[in-house]
Amino acid sequence: MGVTSSTTKEPTALKRVPRDLAVALNPEELDAHDRQWTPLKIIIWSAISLLGGLSWVMLAVVRGETVNAIWFVFAAICTYLIGYRFYSKFIEKHIVRPDDRRATPAEYKADGKDFAATDRRVLFGHHFAAIAGAGPLVGPVLAAQMGYLPGTIWIIVGVVLAGAVQDYLILHFSMRRGGRSLGQMARDELGVIGGTAALIATLVIMVIIVAILALVVTNALAESPWGVFSVGMTIPIALFMGCYLRFFRPGKITEISIIGFVLLIAAIVGGGMVAGTDWGQTYLLLDKVTIAWGIIIYGFIAAILPVWLLLAPRDYLSTFMKIGTIGMLAVAIVIIRPEINVPAVSSFATTGTGPVVAGTLFPFLFVTIACGALSGFHALIASGTTPKLIQKERQTRFIGYGGMLMESLVAIMALVAALSIDRGIYFAMNASPALTGGTVQGAVAFVNGLGLTGVNLTPSMLTDMATNVGEESIVSRTGGAPTLAVGLSHIMQQLVGGTSMMSFWYHFAIMFEALFILTAVDAGTRVARFMLQDSLGNFFPKFKNTSWRPGAWAATAIMVAAWGAVLLMGVTDPLGGINTLFPLFGIANQLLAAIALAVCMAIVAKRGLFKYLWVVALPLGFAAVVTISASFLKIFSATPGIGYFAQNRAFSEALAAGETSFGTAPSVLAMQAVVRNTMVQGVLSIVFVVLAIIVILTAIQATVRAYRNHSSATSEDDAVQSQIYAPAGFVMTPPEKVLQAEWDALPVEKKTRVKGH
Repeated sequence: MGVTSSTTKEPTALKRVPRDLAVALNPEELDAHDRQWTPLKIIIWSAISLLGGLSWVMLAVVRGETVNAIWFVFAAICTYLIGYRFYSKFIEKHIVRPDDRRATPAEYKADGKDFAATDRRVLFGHHFAAIAGAGPLVGPVLAAQMGYLPGTIWIIVGVVLAGAVQDYLILHFSMRRGGRSLGQMARDELGVIGGTAALIATLVIMVIIVAILALVVTNALAESPWGVFSVGMTIPIALFMGCYLRFFRPGKITEISIIGFVLLIAAIVGGGMVAGTDWGQTYLLLDKVTIAWGIIIYGFIAAILPVWLLLAPRDYLSTFMKIGTIGMLAVAIVIIRPEINVPAVSSFATTGTGPVVAGTLFPFLFVTIACGALSGFHALIASGTTPKLIQKERQTRFIGYGGMLMESLVAIMALVAALSIDRGIYFAMNASPALTGGTVQGAVAFVNGLGLTGVNLTPSMLTDMATNVGEESIVSRTGGAPTLAVGLSHIMQQLVGGTSMMSFWYHFAIMFEALFILTAVDAGTRVARFMLQDSLGNFFPKFKNTSWRPGAWAATAIMVAAWGAVLLMGVTDPLGGINTLFPLFGIANQLLAAIALAVCMAIVAKRGLFKYLWVVALPLGFAAVVTISASFLKIFSATPGIGYFAQNRAFSEALAAGETSFGTAPSVLAMQAVVRNTMVQGVLSIVFVVLAIIVILTAIQATVRAYRNHSSATSEDDAVQSQIYAPAGFVMTPPEKVLQAEWDALPVEKKTRVKGH
C-alpha cells in the first residue's frame, strides 16, 4: 500500500501496529470496497452519466436562441462526480499511492503554530477558502463577453483533467516532503538553475496574485458601509471560534459551526442596519485607498498569528458562507430555470475587441478564467499551509482534488449569474469609466454603439437596477464582483422576496465575495512568508525554521510591503486597475500552474512512473502553449489595447506631443500613471515568461535524464510511523466506520499521542 519511491515495496521504516492501535485500513479492505459494485451503484452512476451527457448535448449541440441555465448546473455536477469517483481514484492508485501508516508533517513536526493535525472537514474548509479567491468569481464574469460555451467547457473539463490534478499532486508531494514550498521542491527536483528560476518566479508571481486578490476586495467594499461592517465582524467571530475550540470545547466541531453560522448571519443583517445609520455612513463609508491600507495591515497581522487562532477558523467560517451561497444559487437556478440569452460564441471571441477584456478567445479566454479551471496560486496553498495541517495521507484526494472541483462549481455559478442579467447592463457595468464616462447617459451611448444583436440599453434600465440593489450607480462597477452580485440578486429575488429583496441579496453577495476573497489574501500572505523563509533558508539556515518568530515577522513584512505596493498602484490606476492588472494576474497565475505541473512531471518521472506521465504532461503542455502565447502577445502586440509596450508607446508619444488628455486618461497625471504602470506590467510579463520557460525546460531535462537512468530517486522525508487515525473523506465508508468505532472505544491516553493538534 505505502511507498516512498516508485517501487511497490512496503517501507522498511513502517511496521504494522497492534489491532487495538490501528492507524490505517488494511489495503485489501480498501481495494475490496472500491471494487464492490452493487446494482444500486450501477443504476446511480448510469443515471449520473446519462444526465451529464444530456446536459452537454443541450449546451454544445442543440444551442437554440436561448439555453436554460439548469443545463450548466447538471453538466458541471455530473462531470465533477464522475471525475472525482473515477479519474482521481485512478491517480491515487497509480501515481499518489498514499499510505496512512506514515505520519504526516502535522504529526511528526507538530508545534501548535504552523504544524497542527486538523480535522479533515475543517481543513477542507480552510483549503477551499484559501484557494477560492477572486479568480473563480471574477474570471468567468469577465470572460462572459466571449459567449457561454467556451468558458463552460474550459471550466468544467479543464478542472477535471488539469486544475484538480495539479492541486492533488502538489499537496501530496509537498506533504511527503515535510510541507516544503513549491519553489523549494523545484530547487530539490530541478537543480540550481531550474530551482532558482522557480523560486524567483513563485515569489514574484505570488506578490502579483495577492495584490490582485486584495484589489478585488477593495473594489467590492469601497463606498459600502454594509460590506465593511459585515466583513470586519468576521475577524472577531473567527477569533472567538479559534479560542472556543482551543480552550473551552476542544473537538466540538458541530457545536462551534452552528454558533459561527448564527453569528455570521447576524453580521450580515447587522451590516444592513449599520449602513442606514449616520455613524455608519460617517465612519464606514470608506474610499479605495483607505480600504487598501486596512487590508495591508490586516494581511500582516493575520499572517503572524497562530494558524489555529484566526486563519483556520476564519476560513472554515467563510466556507459555510461560500458553499452555502453557491449551493443556494444552484438550487435557485434549478427551480427558476432562467433562460440565457447570450450567444454560445460571441463576435468578441474572434475579433478580440471586447470592452471588458481585450484579446481573442485563444489564448485570452484561458488566462482570464484562470482559477476556475487551473490555478498556479492553488499550488502555493497546496505546498504552503495545507500540507502542514493534514492528518492522514489518504485525505489529500478529498482535500486537493475535491477542493478544486468545488472551486470550479463556484466559477460555473459565477458565469451563469453574469449571463443571466441583461447583456446591456453587463457591458455597462464592466466597461471602464474611460469608455462610459462614468455616467448613465455615457454608458447607454457606449453600449448601444457596440452594435450587439438584441441589446437596447435605456437609462431607466440602469437607474432602476441601481435603485433595486441599493446603490447610487452601477455604471462601470468593474472588477467582476459587482456584476456577480447583481446576477445573484436577480436570480434569488425570483425565488425569495421579489424586487424589494434585491438590495439585501446584492449586499449579501458583496459580503460573500469580499469574505470569499479576503480569506485567500490572509492565507496567501502566510504562504508567501513560508516561501520567502524557504528561499532565504538556502543562505541563512535559521530562516527555514518557521517557528522562529523574528524570521517569520521579517519575511511577512517584506511580502506584505511588496504586494501592498502593487495594490496601491492598482487602486490609483486611471485605466481602472482591474481591467489592466487582471490579464497580468491571469497570465502570471497560469504560468505558475505550468511551473507547478513541470515540477510534478519531474517528480513522477524520478519515481519511474513513465507509464502514467501523460496525466501530468498533457495539462502541462496545454498550459505552457496558452500562457506563453498570451505572454508574447502582451509583450509584442502592436495593438495598444493588448500589448503593454504598445500602450506605453502610445501614451508616451501623446505626452511628448503636449497632449493634456489621451484615450482613457483625462489628465497629464493620469497619462503619466499609464506610462509608468504599463512599463512595470510589460517588464514583469517578460520576467515571468522567461522564468517559466527555464523551469519547463529544466523539468523536461530532468524527466529525460530520469528515463535514461531508470531513476527511482526520491527527495521525500524519511518515513515515520503514525500514531493517530482519521478517515479519508467527508463521509466515512463502511470499513472506516468499523475502524473508527474501534478507535473511539480505546482509552483517551491511547488515542491522542501528538501535541499541538
